[in-house]
Amino acid sequence: MSGSEPWQQHRAFGALDWASEKHSVIVVNPAGKVIEEFEIEHSALGWKKFREKLQPYGSIPFAIETSQGVAVEQLLEAGMVVYPINPKSAQAYRERKAPSGVKDDRLDAWSFADALRVDGHGWRALRPEEPLIKELRLLCRDEVALIAQRTSFIQQLRQALADYYPAALEAFEDWTSVSAWMFVQRFPTPEALAKAGKRKWQNFLHTRRLWGSTQGPRRMEIFARASQFAGTPPTTSAKSLLALSLVQMLFVIEKQLAVYRQRIEELFARHPDHDLFGSLPGAGPKIAPRLLAEIGDDRQRFSGEAQNLQCLAGTAPVTKRSGKGRKYWQVHQRWACDKHLRHAMHLFAEQSLSRCVWAELYYQHHRQKNQSHANALRRLANRWLKIIYKMWIDRTPYNAELHHRNQLQHGSWIFQLKSI
Repeated sequence: MSGSEPWQQHRAFGALDWASEKHSVIVVNPAGKVIEEFEIEHSALGWKKFREKLQPYGSIPFAIETSQGVAVEQLLEAGMVVYPINPKSAQAYRERKAPSGVKDDRLDAWSFADALRVDGHGWRALRPEEPLIKELRLLCRDEVALIAQRTSFIQQLRQALADYYPAALEAFEDWTSVSAWMFVQRFPTPEALAKAGKRKWQNFLHTRRLWGSTQGPRRMEIFARASQFAGTPPTTSAKSLLALSLVQMLFVIEKQLAVYRQRIEELFARHPDHDLFGSLPGAGPKIAPRLLAEIGDDRQRFSGEAQNLQCLAGTAPVTKRSGKGRKYWQVHQRWACDKHLRHAMHLFAEQSLSRCVWAELYYQHHRQKNQSHANALRRLANRWLKIIYKMWIDRTPYNAELHHRNQLQHGSWIFQLKSI
């Protein structure tokens, strides 16, 4: 509903201040008077009480300071029209009701309910998601979290090895490699490495295909002097136990990441937009599902404006225009955004550099203007999102030749940079 008059025809307006164990619920009438006020536990009985209390009002607008999670799912299942509130907006609504800064659950729920009553006609209701998209998004986000956990364990492993086993760090550059973890598992200390002997070193390197033309002899030379510079016996005894523990956890995470990858690829292949996102140069089997999961398949979500997608991804900067002097406007990075989509677009923009001539030209143009690597990628991602939005709306996969012809036809300035 776009007008305030139809909006005020709702019987009531509600809000829920959610927490991990209990939730505070407030319902106000069109005049702003509190007509329902109660708390529920975060349990089956608690949500049953919620449905019983709200049954006389039917499906009414409900505000909540999140757009996902169990509380949102329960509100949707109860038939409520859910309006998520941005945390910054929520803070402003709190201060409107309590300028002193006092804060409690009831105040939060009341301020959200009244804000929904007054301003809700301009808000966007949360639309129910397709189950496939929701599962894909959760899987992709959890996969990224597991990768971050793996990175943390690798850093801890490298630190432990630096304390007692510098030769292992020197022999292997890539510690995301399973072979490096297997080396620590097979030869956990410099003493164990020396005791194993050259024949077992060679067998390990050949079995793991790590010999190569120059790497094999180089590693053999490092192994031969491994015990010359190592930790003291107490340090070696303690840190080798830590290293072996970390290696075991890395193996478990790697195994589970393979399970996640298989499930993500299955869901991605089943979605109608699979070919669309899969056609993006550099997206590949990992980034493409993340883009689909975060952008979704609701074509009405961005109100027909590519800029709304760019703002969601955090690639569109924030401009502050105030005061008399507007010659220099303040521009800064957009922090209030979907961090998962921003991360996926950052990775995608970086991968596209080696696969798109125009993307590389655009990136280098901004680097030559003394922009940082991250800033240039953010600008490139912003440009990519305009293309992705058009593809998404038209349900058309990316066509490099067609895009190139369109750039030439419209005199794109990007190809004028070739001479720079």
